[in-house]
Amino acid sequence: DGEMAVLVGSGPVSTMRNYQKEVIAYTKGNGRLFCSLKGYEQCHNPEEIIKGIGYDPERDLSNTTSSVFCSQGSGFVVPWYEVKNYMHLESYLQQRENLLEQSLQNGKAYVEESFISTEEIDQIINKTFYANQGSKSAWKNKRTAAESYYKPVNEVSVTNQYTVKEKYLLVDGYNIIHAWPELKELMDENMDAARMQLIDILSNYQGIKKFKIILVFDAYRVQGYRENIEIYNNIHVVYTKEAQTADQYIEKFAHDNHKKYNIVVATSDGLQQIIVWGEGCTLLSARELKAEIQEANEALREEYGKIQGSNRNYLEDSLSLEAKQQMKDLIKKE
Repeated sequence: DGEMAVLVGSGPVSTMRNYQKEVIAYTKGNGRLFCSLKGYEQCHNPEEIIKGIGYDPERDLSNTTSSVFCSQGSGFVVPWYEVKNYMHLESYLQQRENLLEQSLQNGKAYVEESFISTEEIDQIINKTFYANQGSKSAWKNKRTAAESYYKPVNEVSVTNQYTVKEKYLLVDGYNIIHAWPELKELMDENMDAARMQLIDILSNYQGIKKFKIILVFDAYRVQGYRENIEIYNNIHVVYTKEAQTADQYIEKFAHDNHKKYNIVVATSDGLQQIIVWGEGCTLLSARELKAEIQEANEALREEYGKIQGSNRNYLEDSLSLEAKQQMKDLIKKE
């Protein structure tokens, strides 16, 4: 009913990684995730981590578990489980724990929230996403030379071959028409003419680039209208069904097919850009799409000019050396 809800919770950093993209996706761009540091708490999977790193605290010489006590001018080592039998001062850690509990009861504890913008989300994804993967590999058990030599055949790892995905360009039709001045001017006179002009432009572009193009127009305000897909020359033109916008159609297509295809979405709608970016799609603004089309047309004209230039026939090429010399002599006499 248009109301907003606030969900509050906490979780380990390792399980919250990349959750912002999920929030944006399942809330259609309306949800926002605000994170703040809660502090250190008990690990949710200590046995798994300890088993994975193979850490033995008793053998850690850099951070020993034992303590050194002094007696009669000399020191001696006391294991951690016997420290209470030798210490004669009250534990400082116990005092800190009591102070913390008291401050929480008095309402003095606070948490400072840090708000994350969409730009900061992109920076986090690009710069620090999975940044600690290298440190995890350091905990893997290394094989000796003998173990590597006699490694069973079924344990040999096979690298995944990279497969090139088929490319799809999805274009938000009315968004592009409003963004391109020449189409907007034409739209003010005749909307059908503006649509056909955009269809022709994209059809020519597809003939150059050869990838699939889906042009989507809104029909959600037309009562009782069903989704209609037309094939014009070499592109697919989609008119959405009643109560479905072009944004929703593109978002659904991106969500359902981003793993199968290399999807590029052309739109200048900021909210839609955030959603499809969260699905792993490539973005093109209306200005960038126009620039790419112009660049492709210019490259085609240059290539055609080179071909035409190489196929030209000149009279001089068909003359013998004697005839060429006679022609030169006649020109000199004149």
